[in-house]
Amino acid sequence: MTATVTENSAMAIPREATRILQEVFGFEDLRAGQGEVISGLLAGRSSLAIFPTGSGKSLCYQLPALVLDGVTLVVSPLIALMKDQLDFLIERGVAAARLDSSLSREENFKVFDDLHAGRTRLLYVSPERFGNERFLKTLEQINISMLAIDEAHCISQWGHNFRPDYLRIASLAAKLEIPRVLALTATATPEVATDIAEAFSIEPADVVQTGFYRPNLHLHASPCGSDQQRIDLLIRRLKERPVGPAIVYVTLQKTAEQVASLLEGQGIRARAYHAGLGSEKRSEIQDAFMAADDMVVVATIAFGMGIDKANIRAVYHFNLPKGLESYMQEIGRAGRDGQPAHCELLGCSDDVITLENFSYGDTPTRSAIASIVEEVLGTDNDEIELSLYELAHKHDARDLVVRTLLTYLELEGVVKPTGAIYTQYRFKPQRSSADILARFDAERAKFIASVFKHSKAGRTWFTIDVAKASDELQEPRQRIIAALDYLDQQGDLVLEASGVRHGYRITKRVDDRQALVDLLVEQFMTREQNDIARIHNVIELAESPDCLTQTLLSYFGEDRGTCGHCDRCQGAKPKPLAGVPPAIADDDRSAIGRVIAEQKPALASARQLARFLCGVTSPAASRAKLRGHPSFGRLGHVPFAEVLSACEELGLSD
Repeated sequence: MTATVTENSAMAIPREATRILQEVFGFEDLRAGQGEVISGLLAGRSSLAIFPTGSGKSLCYQLPALVLDGVTLVVSPLIALMKDQLDFLIERGVAAARLDSSLSREENFKVFDDLHAGRTRLLYVSPERFGNERFLKTLEQINISMLAIDEAHCISQWGHNFRPDYLRIASLAAKLEIPRVLALTATATPEVATDIAEAFSIEPADVVQTGFYRPNLHLHASPCGSDQQRIDLLIRRLKERPVGPAIVYVTLQKTAEQVASLLEGQGIRARAYHAGLGSEKRSEIQDAFMAADDMVVVATIAFGMGIDKANIRAVYHFNLPKGLESYMQEIGRAGRDGQPAHCELLGCSDDVITLENFSYGDTPTRSAIASIVEEVLGTDNDEIELSLYELAHKHDARDLVVRTLLTYLELEGVVKPTGAIYTQYRFKPQRSSADILARFDAERAKFIASVFKHSKAGRTWFTIDVAKASDELQEPRQRIIAALDYLDQQGDLVLEASGVRHGYRITKRVDDRQALVDLLVEQFMTREQNDIARIHNVIELAESPDCLTQTLLSYFGEDRGTCGHCDRCQGAKPKPLAGVPPAIADDDRSAIGRVIAEQKPALASARQLARFLCGVTSPAASRAKLRGHPSFGRLGHVPFAEVLSACEELGLSD
């Protein structure tokens, strides 16, 4: 599929849209590509917008949302991003809202009240929200004019950031008969763009790509031989360049803390930012960075997606990124004001082993795949309910791995999701039972009273097993939930749901389970190989003797020729990054043998033990508290494949 590449947005949009553009958003003109996307949406067609970071993707749905009748549903993966966009819209008098875990009970009520009353024009939600049966029921009752999906590359199972929750959005859009869909991404290769377009039935003519080239980003690649070399180089760069806001990306949380501390010691204003910090601390650092003109944030990839700071003057990759998609997205946060910005790779060969070990560590064992398949399909029932948390811990696979495996079964036509449900609810009465029941007629009062009787009383909360109550009362579970939901909305009680389980329908009985397991193993191995290939694409960029800008652009299917301003175009010579990886020493083999002799259930297979030795944790290892074991992470400096081979040579199998 060839994307439509445009250099301007001369395409006319309706007069009403032009008025809103000027009066509400304060813009006289549209940027490149925006006119094509907006015109197509207002004409009732779905569209895929592939625009660089910071090039105005959000306006492509915010403007049509104010022209169309009904609600525009916006799927966004980050709460911070939702909040920023919401503040922007509310300041301009737009009726916008969000649903996320940070809202209070009263705020949630208001959001749903406004939705049902037709007062909301844009509603921001996370992709996980579509696993909430109460939310899905609400969507069936309101007029949705458009669905906008940010970070749409997550829907592609071969993309760099596949998220199974995204795949479900496509089937939901079809089920709800949403008239138009806008998929948005800043990083899509031609193959991923094809996946997105096929998922949402987007015609090739409605795939709008403005190009990835940012002429003000000056790329540099300076591979280093050691950590000391790259910290020295980073300090030198920060001191010799004009003072300005900068981001330094690292792989590990501990590296963020170490590098920030070293920079502080050199008189450079720096803060560490990563997912291990509390939300208040992260917000404080983000707010300080937004307000500062001289601050450096040393961050994992947890930082940046919610940042819209125009004057970031430099982005450094202290560690290598996991792929060119991540690299493109991260350097795209620099120089949004159009002024020159410095982007530099400072990777070491150790980074390659760390990234590869994490990729290998995410691949489940064959036995884990086989046991999950048996649990899912080894039942006579066509309708099943699964706890992803329980599956992950029982079979020693990460939650994302379990979700991905179920998605593969879905793609093979073996299962079909029927939606997430809550198995248990708890409520805290705000009025006496007599006062509550007195407001209803005899039949409804009798039903509500029976629901109360099937609830177990605690000190202040009552709990009810909905499935059990439904069976005993011979009433549909939906009627029980609807009654509790109504009482919650009326202020009669405070309702909370828990024990989420995911419903599936078995649509195809598989006689040859072994062949199915073989297929799944192959798919996970292919994903693993693709992840490793992405890491090596970064190595090729870092070591390239050619124009860095064009080398990067060619990965995304774009050809502009040499840029003239990257360090290669300025005469810098390439340096090799990959070194000779260390081998496993004899005392390491002895240590592996001692761990095997301990016969720990969490380390029973070669891959489980290899993950442990490389410092990659798993549900079983965490549950067994093995992070404190003296051999945990002992071989984190050795390629995973070699560690796995050594474990197999010492008698373990997958």
